[in-house]
Amino acid sequence: MTERKIENLKTGTTTVGIIGKGFVVLSAERKATMGYLVASKHTKKIIELDKHAGMTIAGSVGDAQALERYIKAEMKLYELEESRKISIKAVATLVSNILYARSYFPYYVQLLIGGHDGKARLFSFDPTGSVIEEKDYFSTGSGSVMALGVLEDKYKEGIDLEGTKRLAVRAVKAATERDIASGGSGIDLAVITPKGFKMAPEEEVKNLMK
Repeated sequence: MTERKIENLKTGTTTVGIIGKGFVVLSAERKATMGYLVASKHTKKIIELDKHAGMTIAGSVGDAQALERYIKAEMKLYELEESRKISIKAVATLVSNILYARSYFPYYVQLLIGGHDGKARLFSFDPTGSVIEEKDYFSTGSGSVMALGVLEDKYKEGIDLEGTKRLAVRAVKAATERDIASGGSGIDLAVITPKGFKMAPEEEVKNLMK
């Protein structure tokens, strides 16, 4: 394995996805690292794939950017050919197939894809194309151990949207305080409901951290 591949594998991040009744919440911090260097404190790790779907990225920034272009192009092609939006399950299958096709020279990423297509859904992926539909929550990246500890302790079935947003932000914040590869200038938060994908304003996220 080359030095470049090892470095990409060690790229850190913390992202969180939580599914509720009628919504999905995604959260992530903003630090991007290059070995021991903090390359950026403002990296965008939550991507709007379409009006009804979002994705979080952990891992190699270059691989994630290439995947974003690929996935968006395939989703738009489907919409043009079928005259309807692609389902979140179909997006998950598409992404799984893309990752599996490169399993011998993989994209070094961990992904979460969430969305609403009549039903809220959340899927997690590893670099080889394994896909799991999550029923409550999941976290990816080097800080995921800390984030999952918060989620395991605080998550309750039936939690409302406001409580879910607060939990997602606090789980990521806990990781930034213990994981050296997570941090940056703040935390991003996105909510996907039947009305579509929406990033939370900076001030709202700050209030949720109090």
